[in-house]
Parts: sequence; structure tokens; C-alpha cells
Amino acid sequence: MDAAAVSFDSGDNPSSRLRHDWTRSETETLYNLPFPDLIFRAQTVHRCNFDPNQVETASLLSIKTGGCPEDCGYCAQSAHYDAGVKATKLMDHEAVIETARRAKDAGASRFCMAAAWRNPKERDLDRVCDMVSAVKELGLETCATLGMLTPDQARRLHAAGLDFYNHNVDTSPEFYGKIITTRTMQDRIDTLAHAREAGLKVCCGGIIGMGEQVGDRLGMLMLLANLPAHPESVPINMWNEVKAVPVNDTAARPDPIALVRMIAVARIMMPKSVVRLSAGRQYMTDELQALCFLAGANSIFIGDVLLTTKNPQTARDAALLDRLGIRSPLDDAKAAVPPH
Repeated sequence: MDAAAVSFDSGDNPSSRLRHDWTRSETETLYNLPFPDLIFRAQTVHRCNFDPNQVETASLLSIKTGGCPEDCGYCAQSAHYDAGVKATKLMDHEAVIETARRAKDAGASRFCMAAAWRNPKERDLDRVCDMVSAVKELGLETCATLGMLTPDQARRLHAAGLDFYNHNVDTSPEFYGKIITTRTMQDRIDTLAHAREAGLKVCCGGIIGMGEQVGDRLGMLMLLANLPAHPESVPINMWNEVKAVPVNDTAARPDPIALVRMIAVARIMMPKSVVRLSAGRQYMTDELQALCFLAGANSIFIGDVLLTTKNPQTARDAALLDRLGIRSPLDDAKAAVPPH
């Protein structure tokens, strides 16, 4: 039977049931399974909920860069650190739409707009809503990350056509205060709730490699999996090296197998969530990315830049997915290019 014709959502299969009561001991037991057993279990869950041979592709644009008043210790865009990122104003409407059009032509199915704000001002939100509506008209899924939102702001974004709101928890509740002091974890949870109540889907994950312990990574996954509703998208970022930020003093790139274990645990704990390999893929070998897909990752960002950091080029991504036999919107974009 053609794999594309198989249904990957099995109604009563335990691998499709959603839980919101994961304990620390359960999570640690999962993580510490023998590697073949963990991957087998994650792949089984993945196949019950998704086509295992398909990934989604998204594109990310910084529509307002730098000058952020938050003191996130990993971020080049914070006004607290001299990381060499020049603060800019909100991008022109037409420039954003043209970038979205090019992203779609390159194979992106979702277009994410990011602004370095603590929270959007009303006049800026008006402009962002116009951008969202215009990007939606191109036939792309829309996502935005603009900082904290009020309930009314979330409703306005939903009315404009926004599909997803991204607001990462970043790390575990225990490690959070070591990297951020200008907003609390509860502030982030509140914004997620406002997005949910407005009818938006949630994109929420975090960053690893900032000096946290494995227990903190698992604590972050527990926080996400025990929310009232699992995030529809869970981005896993590896911290990118940034000069002049405090995380430089504690950062350590995760062991590759530890990263794969984390992806597998995320897949098992949040079976219906899309797990995205986000920032840091330029540090990953093709073999490591392949293991992450096997463990249940099924989304990537495409394009040369993610906000202020590098990303593997689209051609490399297309070549890797082709070698693995994994389908993506990149295939349609490649087929649409007229022969020379």
C-alpha cells in the first residue's frame, strides 16, 4: 500500500491519547530508556499521529529587529547587551509581503513574523494585523511572535487571520530566573492563555544549550505537556553563539544523542504536536538531523537566516530530505521551477 494513503491517526490507540499529568519520574524514565527502545516508542507514537515521511516547512522573518527592553541572557536583540545588532523600525508592509511571497515560492508553507518587543503598541499592532491579513491572502499559514499580549490584542490578531502565536517558555521554571529577570514564567503562561482564549493555535517550545541540565530540559517538556492544551507546534532551538550576552559564560552545545533523546521524549509526551527543529541546525550534521526526524521531529525552518542567526540553506535542506525520502513543500517548489 502507498504510505501516502495510510491514515496516521488511530482513534483508540494509546499512542494517540493526550495526557496532561506527566510526572518527573515518568519523564526521566522515558529519557533514560535504552536508545533503541526510546526511538522505537517515539517512532510508534509518531506513526499513529503523523505521516512519518513528511515534514512541514516554515519561514521566519524579523519584521522589527533589536532594541528589545527584555534582558533575556541568550538574545542578541536585547538592548541590555552590545551584541552588534542594530535596532530597526517595523518593516514596511510591502517589503514583508514580498518576502512572504518569495518564501512561498521557495517552499515554505507557514510564514512567521517576529518583532523584538516586550509587548506591541496599539499603532504597531494595527500594522502587523494588516501584514497578517495580506500574508494569509497569499495562501500561507500565518504565525507571529510579538512578545506579551493582552486578551484584546490576541483577539485582534485572530480576527486579522493569524493562525499561530509563538511565545516560548524558553526553559524549565527552575532555570528560568537564571537567564531572564524582566518578565516571569507566569507572564509567558498568561500570554499563552490569552492566545488560546482568542482562538489562536499555540507555538511554544524553548532553547537548549544555555548551561541548563538535562533535568531542566525535561522540566521544560513537562511544563509544555502539562498545559491545559498541548502546543500545536513545539520548536526546539539549540542556542546560537552570540557575542556579549551572559549565556556565553555557561553555554555548552548539547551532546547529539542527548538532543535526539529530548526530541523523542517530546514526541511521546505530546503525540499530536508538530515538533520543529528550529535554531541551531547549522551545527547539526545530516546524520543528526536524520536521527531527529526518526525520533519524531517533523518540521523545520527554511531560509538562510533565522532572525539574527544563520540557518542551513534551502538547497541543503531539499537535498537532505530527498536523500531520506521525506516529502515536504520544498518538493512542490522544486517542481514549479521551469527547466533551464
